[in-house]
Amino acid sequence: MADFDREYRRTMADAAESLDLSGVVSMLRRWQRVAWSTQDDLDAHRHMLASVVKLGAGGGVVTESWQQTKARLGL
Repeated sequence: MADFDREYRRTMADAAESLDLSGVVSMLRRWQRVAWSTQDDLDAHRHMLASVVKLGAGGGVVTESWQQTKARLGL
């Protein structure tokens, strides 16, 4: 939650200077997606974040095809 608080304060300060709330709306929409993605399975979300860090550092992560994902999820 510290990341949200820090970004919210910075975004609100920018909005106060510019008198433009579009940045606040964008930030809240992005954080809303984070909230949606974590509400059902926090461990899966943490795994996704760890994978992002690995990929960003040039490492590899285990992947599966879209067909395999659909079959695993029963879609």
